[in-house]
Amino acid sequence: MSDDDDDILRYDRMVEAALRGVVREAVQEVIDHGLAGDHHFYITFLTDYPGVQIPGYLRERYPGEMTIVLQYQFFRAEKWMLKKCL
Repeated sequence: MSDDDDDILRYDRMVEAALRGVVREAVQEVIDHGLAGDHHFYITFLTDYPGVQIPGYLRERYPGEMTIVLQYQFFRAEKWMLKKCL
């Protein structure tokens, strides 16, 4: 078996794709039905990623990445944001 054969089945990529599918399905459920009970989302994103739009003071306070929590109140703005994740 050569080194090239090791790249045929990229399980790491398969697992990553599967996990993204789980996240997409969970986000779609929340968009369609809202968050019930004590369920919540922790969403971590790169603040310096191209296209991320946040106020400058937040970018300065959280250089690199930021985590937000969506729980009890879930309105149109959050639904719009989650749709962008899909």
